[in-house]
Amino acid sequence: MSELPQIPIAFGARVRPSPFFESTLSHGVSAFSIYNRMLMPTTYEGVEVEYWDLVNNVSIWDVGCERQVEIVGPDAALFTQYLVTRDVTKIKPGRARYTLICQEDGGILNDPVLARLAEDHFWLSLADSDILLWAKGVAHNSDFDVEIREPDVSPVQIQGPKSPDLMQALFGTAIRELGFYNFLDVTLDGVPMLVARTGWSGEVGYEIFLRDGSQGGWLWDRLFEAGQPYDVKPGAPNDIRRLEAGFLSWGSDMDSDTNPFEMGLGRFVDLDSEADFIGKSALSKIAAVGPTRRLVGLLVEGDPIVQGPLRRWPVTASGEAIGFVTSASWTPGMKRNIAFAILESQFSAEGQKVHVVTPDGERTAITTAIPFEDPRYRD
Repeated sequence: MSELPQIPIAFGARVRPSPFFESTLSHGVSAFSIYNRMLMPTTYEGVEVEYWDLVNNVSIWDVGCERQVEIVGPDAALFTQYLVTRDVTKIKPGRARYTLICQEDGGILNDPVLARLAEDHFWLSLADSDILLWAKGVAHNSDFDVEIREPDVSPVQIQGPKSPDLMQALFGTAIRELGFYNFLDVTLDGVPMLVARTGWSGEVGYEIFLRDGSQGGWLWDRLFEAGQPYDVKPGAPNDIRRLEAGFLSWGSDMDSDTNPFEMGLGRFVDLDSEADFIGKSALSKIAAVGPTRRLVGLLVEGDPIVQGPLRRWPVTASGEAIGFVTSASWTPGMKRNIAFAILESQFSAEGQKVHVVTPDGERTAITTAIPFEDPRYRD
């Protein structure tokens, strides 16, 4: 299934490679995307092959495009609180939290991981958007005493059930005690990095935030050397596995035209906090009346979906438009087609029959909860 022809795309110097770029080429990367104005590998041997590498063993991803917005200064905590929807006072140094950044009407601008390195030092680890410019603009028009910049920090993800073994081989047994969404500031052979118990796979995993971009090739080689006993393979953020696990992709499933309550992310909006943040007033009103649309899962009938929507697929009921599909894929683990869709709220209950209009024709689908039933899913 394809909506557009598969044609080469030319890149120039304005699209940056990551510190791991040459290493990914040597390991046979076969496709890239553009993410935060950087090249991001999307596959080596194929998404389904890499799905099984991920769920059975361990895979290494170049996600250097996952840029950091660094916030430091006397008012760093106050400013960060003004940007994000979580209560920053509850985040201690050494901890990270998934959060949202919203605009004044409650639309979602980004869903970063917020890491607190010190009382007055924060990183926003970003999805694909212009939050660096947004944060600089907010700071410029305020009295907050902060510095905002993009530091020399490039993440690589180590994901899969054997990732703790690989990480222990590099960092020792203490790495297994690292709690979910906690991190350590460490060095490896004198090279500075931050190791976090985070990832975007639904499997157990880690992120290494390399703090010296000149050492990208060296770190990549060290990871593969340590991972040989565990059948390590190169990979990339896997669309199949993230759909199973219920992970949303900013720009595909949500954007500035959607709000957290529509997307099932209301638990990440601390409306009861005394602190103010951008969009809080609008989100309070939405929470009070309830959203008119909701994100749901769909079990979609028919042949395996090879490629998800490049344009949103309409969803209908009784011949009337009720919403659209944002992401879809065949999952070899569940042996069926699954999808995310944003539907009018009255059609969001589980078990409702709807129809999805794909480029290959109309398909029947049944609404279901997110995440999808999947025994490998790890909270």
